[in-house]
This record gives sequence, structure tokens and C-alpha cells, in this order.
Amino acid sequence: MCPDLGVSYLDLWGPFLTCQQHGQVHVLKRNEKPPLDSLEDRAWLGEGCSQTQLAAAHGSGAAETSDDDDRPAWDSKVQYVLAQVGFSVGLGNVWRFPYLCHQNGGGAFMLLYVFLLLIVGVPLFFMELAAGQSIRQGSIGVWKHISPNLAGIGYSSCIVCFYVALYYNVIIAWSLFYMGNSFQYPLPWERCPTDVATNDTVKECASSSPTSYFWFRKALDITNSIQESGEFNPVMTGCLLAAWAIVALAMIKGIKSSAKVMYFSSVFPYVVLFIFLIRGLMLDGAMEGIKYMFYPKLEIWGNLQVWRQAATQVFFALGLGYGSVIAYSSYNPVHNNCHRDALMVSCINFMTSVLATLVVFVVLGFRAKTIALGCVAKNLGLLNLMISSEPNQHALGTGWPWINSTDQSVVSVAEYRQWYAQHSSDLGPTITDCSLEEEMNKGVEGTGLAFIAFTEVMALFPASPFWSTLFFLMLLNLGLSTMFGTMQGILTPLMDNFKLLARYRTVLTVSSCLLGFILGLLFTQRSGNYFVAMFDDYSATLPLVIVVVFETTSVAWVYGTDRFLDDIEVMLKWRPPVVYKYLWKYVCLLAMVGLLAASLLRMVFKGPTYTAWNQTAASEMTLEYPGWALAMIIMLIILASSPVPIGYLHAKLRQRGSLDSHGEQGGGQEMHRELYTKCNSTELLDSRQQTPGEEEGAYPRTAFLPIGSEQYRLLPQQQEEEEEEEDTGV
Repeated sequence: MCPDLGVSYLDLWGPFLTCQQHGQVHVLKRNEKPPLDSLEDRAWLGEGCSQTQLAAAHGSGAAETSDDDDRPAWDSKVQYVLAQVGFSVGLGNVWRFPYLCHQNGGGAFMLLYVFLLLIVGVPLFFMELAAGQSIRQGSIGVWKHISPNLAGIGYSSCIVCFYVALYYNVIIAWSLFYMGNSFQYPLPWERCPTDVATNDTVKECASSSPTSYFWFRKALDITNSIQESGEFNPVMTGCLLAAWAIVALAMIKGIKSSAKVMYFSSVFPYVVLFIFLIRGLMLDGAMEGIKYMFYPKLEIWGNLQVWRQAATQVFFALGLGYGSVIAYSSYNPVHNNCHRDALMVSCINFMTSVLATLVVFVVLGFRAKTIALGCVAKNLGLLNLMISSEPNQHALGTGWPWINSTDQSVVSVAEYRQWYAQHSSDLGPTITDCSLEEEMNKGVEGTGLAFIAFTEVMALFPASPFWSTLFFLMLLNLGLSTMFGTMQGILTPLMDNFKLLARYRTVLTVSSCLLGFILGLLFTQRSGNYFVAMFDDYSATLPLVIVVVFETTSVAWVYGTDRFLDDIEVMLKWRPPVVYKYLWKYVCLLAMVGLLAASLLRMVFKGPTYTAWNQTAASEMTLEYPGWALAMIIMLIILASSPVPIGYLHAKLRQRGSLDSHGEQGGGQEMHRELYTKCNSTELLDSRQQTPGEEEGAYPRTAFLPIGSEQYRLLPQQQEEEEEEEDTGV
């Protein structure tokens, strides 16, 4: 039935293959599909026919049960939603979004973020969900199916996912280390240690802070620069091995095992965030923190750098380009409402960012006010000593400016700052200012928030070990849920495209985790933190943006937005708003190209730099990467981006070879020129009724899915060029 030549293939997308031979329509299961001669045949066939799903042999109900028998599936919709939320909601929601919100105008940045989320984030997220659910493949299979010339997009996604997995698990290892050190009282970072040789406080700790000293010296034992590699940190190496072991055990049976872990790892962080929010609102300084968070600075909308940061945050918050969104959605039923899922997950992601920002700023507000009040008390104590040493000057009115330095508890930070602003010129360098805002700005970004600022706050809480354990257990679960999605972005495409790997799922999972641990040893040496910053800043950003640019181009301009919406209409049984067509073709594509250009220009003109810890000065300083490190950055970017052009050239060369082969055999080139156009389903049925073979009852009557009266038929040869322009939109 339906040999390769002389057949009109009407549907290649769904799990049922619908084809027309000698006027008769036949329906095959996908696993009964006759193999094509070569990948090149698949290429012209995939590009020439619309992939709107037409029919199933026994009515539309057949499509409802059309999932591949051997493909895993989610046990429930709750599992799937928790998996998508767990992947998209990660550490960036806790320590990156609050920092950007505070630094870039508070409420004004939130409005800008929501605007970009709606016009760029949600459409691209919906596009990836729909593509994965329709084609039921990982990222490699999806983009190879849409256009064989762009198969390299999926391979680029896998490489970037592997980059991210390498350093992301190091952050999980750090969380394990801190959680293990939280089971003691007092906490080890609560006070500075004593130098045994001098019987005095360690100089490095006294010059910085107990939390900074514990992070840089005890946890990382960091070198002064990336050029000083140092030996391996044995404790952190053990924590990294434990982190990879957890990931391997949770994913050893695919989504069947990782989904069960998601029930805890995705829900527990919300419980902790609400507990911290309630506890934080009771602290002195919480309202000051919230005020700093929401204070609007509308002038930031005119800053292009703020737009770039907001777009980047939207991009990474939803996990676009990794292939993990596609992998998770590929395990869904065909008719799952992925449009509702896109809106729901995007909304949950944003609300989580707002919740985490509230928690961060009420806690940091308490920390900042505690430090500021301590500063006021210290300065008033110094002032009191000065007054007591020269009592006559104050009595004569020619000495120190008056403030109630004897009862320091009645002097607020605002009163002290107002007094200091009026009399700072008379006080000398000994008496300093005490700024609440400056304290809010310290250690708010990235690892500085989690491992320096928050650890300092935990030490101030009653029952500090309990709160510290709770906090780092939350970070551990946030990291693991994102790590599971990242690994699925690697494993699912490989198993879908290489059947040998699919047969050895357990071996592939364990081997991938073992390889990740071995390469991750780069990050457990004493200079490892600098390599984590390098990978985080440069190895993923540019390649991911390039991947999404090509994804959007392949859907909007190669495959065609109208055709893609047709496919989604079959899947959802209703047509998404036409606004998605213009968002995909113009707004999203231009936004991603603009983000790529801005990132490249910033990298070229500003130059790659990193923040190093200087042990002698006991402070951080910004350094430029050495030449070999710059070469490493460029190599990482090229390695992740090169599969796209290599895949394109490889596909073109194979297609040319296939054309030459068909030309020698004769008649082959006519096959490549067949295109399809929409036709009325009743017209197609009428033509079938007039076919002699139908009257003999050789084939069952085809029932069409409820997609209206538009179907597809072969175009006459002379209409090829005109219809090609209409389909592709070029």
C-alpha cells in the first residue's frame, strides 16, 4: 500500500500517515510508514507538503489515542505543569530578578518586564510548546522535521544545555555544602575565627565580614585570579559528586522517575518562600525594603541597556532555546491545550519572581537597617567619646554639633543622616555616614545574595540553624528542578534520534552524569568560581539567542506561520489568534536579533571581565580575562553555534547528491516539484467516490478531523512558484 513513487502524501505530521494513490486515500500508523529512500527524499517531502493532520482511519477519535506506544507520557497534567514550572522557575528568579528590579527602577522595570513577556516571551514559549507537542520529538527531531536544512538547531540546543548543566550542578553542590554546615550552632559564618598564631581575629575576615570570609576562604578557598588555578577543593569535589548522583538517580528512568521527584522539588520552594515572607514582614526594616523594591523610576524606559536586561531576563526565565520546553511538551497528549499551558506557566513564573523579590527585599531591608543602626550606634559612641574628652567645647557652643549621643536607641537612621548632612564638615573623617540604600545595594546579585547577604541574615535570626537549613534546602530544590529540565533537553533529543541510545536509556543517563562530573572538576579547583562566572556570562547567552533566532526564522519564514497555525488548529481544535502570526514573523524575530546585536556589541566594546577576590585587600575587584581565557570563551561560543551552519551545509550537499542520483535514474526530479494547496474535504471525498477501486470495498472511508473544510491537494505544475511564495511567506 502506498509505495514511494506515484503517491500523494497528504499528512506527515501526526502519528497516522495519510496518503493518496490512484485516487484512493489510505491511512497507515506511523510505525507502518514505508521508509523513504534517503534523508534527502524526506527533505523534499517534508518541505513540499503541508503538515496539517487530516484524518484517522476510524474517525477523529483515532487521533485521540495516536501517541506512540513506546513513548513515555506524563501520568497526569499536574506532573507536566510542575515539570515545566520547575524548569522555568530557577535560581535566577531568586537572585537575578530582584537585583534587576531594584537596580532598574523597581515597579517601572516590572512593567517593562511584563510588556516584553507578553509580546516576546509568551509567543516564543507557545511556539516551542506547540512544536514539541505536535511532532512528539526532542529539539533535534523537531527542527529536522520542520526543515532538514536547520537540523543543527537541535544540536546547538543540546550543547548549550550541556554547558549549563556543567556549572549549574556546581551551584547545587555549593547549596549542599552550606546546608551541611547549617546543622550547627552557632553557624560557622556568624563570627570571624581566631588566628592561633597571633591569638587575634583573622585579618582577612576582620577586613571584610564573617560571611564573606566563610564564602571565599572556607567554601571556595579561592585564588586571587583565574590565572592561579590551585589544587582541587576536596570538600567541594565531594559535594559535586553527590549532586550528580542525585540527578542520575532522579532521572534514571526518564520522566517516570523525575516527575515523582518534581512533586517535592517544584512545590517545596513555594512553601519556603511563603514562610520567609511571613517571617520577614515581622522584621524591623521590612517596609523599607519593600519601598526600595517598588519605588518607580520611569526614566529607565529611555535606557537601552535596561531593555536589554529585561529582554534577557524574559528569555532565560522561560528557558527558551534549551530544548527542555520542547522535550517536556513532546510527552503530552496530542490534543493538550498547550496555549493555555504557555499562558499559565508564564504567569506562574512572573508571580514567582515577584514573590521571591518580596522575600529578598524584606529580608535585605531587615539586614540593611540592622547594619545602618549599628553604624549609627558606632558613630554616636565615637562622638560621645569625643565630647567627653573635650567637655568645655560643647558647653561653650564652639565644639561638636549637638545630637543625643547618650541615648542611641532614640536616634533613627533618618535623623542621624539629616544631622550628618548638616554638620559633616565639622566632624572630621572619624564620624561617617550611615546609608540604608548603600547597604541594600551590597551583595544583592547572584551568588553574593545567596551565599553572603542571606547567610548574614540567617545568623541574625533566632534559631538560625533552622532558617539556614530551610533556605539552602529551598535553593537545592530550585536548582534540581531546573537541572532535571536541562538534562531532559540533552537526553530526549538524543534518544529520539538515535534508537540505539533509546534502548539503553539507563546507561545513557548514568554516562552523561558521569561525564558531567568529570568535566565539572574544572569548577572545583580553587579558581573554579571564575570559570562558573565565565560559563554563566558567555557560554550560554549568545548561543541561546542564536538558537532562538533560527527557531523563529524556521517557523515564521521557512515553514510558514499560516501552515504552523493550521497544525495548531488541528491539535487544539480551535485556531489561535492571528496576532501570533505577526508576533512570530516580525516582533519576536526583530526583538531576538536586537538582543543578539546588543549582546555582541556589549561584549566587543566593554570587553569580557570577571570579579575576583583579593585575599590581601580582602575585597572584590574587577579584572580582565587573560588571552587564553578569551580564546576559551570564543571557542565555547563557536562550538555551541557551529552545528547550525554545519547542519545547513551538510543537508544541502546531501540534497544535491540525491538530485544527481534521481536525475540519473530518470523521472526522479518530477517528484521533487510536487506541492500542495488547500482544497475542500468534500471535493476530495467526491473524487474518491468516483474511483473504481472504492466500489470494491478495498479501503475504508476516511473520516476527517474537525478542522473545517480546508484540506490539501496536489498543485498543477504551473502553479508551483506562485504557491511557494504564498506558503513560505518569502
